[in-house]
Amino acid sequence: MNRRDLLRLLGTILIIALAVVLVGRVDRTRDREESGIVRDAVFNAALTCYAVEGGYPDNIDYLREYYQLAYNEDRYQVTYEYNGSNLSPDIYVTEIGAE
Repeated sequence: MNRRDLLRLLGTILIIALAVVLVGRVDRTRDREESGIVRDAVFNAALTCYAVEGGYPDNIDYLREYYQLAYNEDRYQVTYEYNGSNLSPDIYVTEIGAE
């Protein structure tokens, strides 16, 4: 193997390594964005309930039943902390299996 072939091989390896790193970054960014979308959906459903009924619901099941809240429950765990009917709930979204 001559020097030119070795440089081509190293260049190819470098390009592949960079592609792998970039794909990983894109995946992590997408996952964060999707978690944010789920959180926004829960918050918007709670806010709609507040606007319609005059108070925030005390649990997320109410939002599922009466405000058609839906998200992938196999992928995301949503923690909905009720703070009172006139205080915005604390909402946390965690991707199941995420590190």
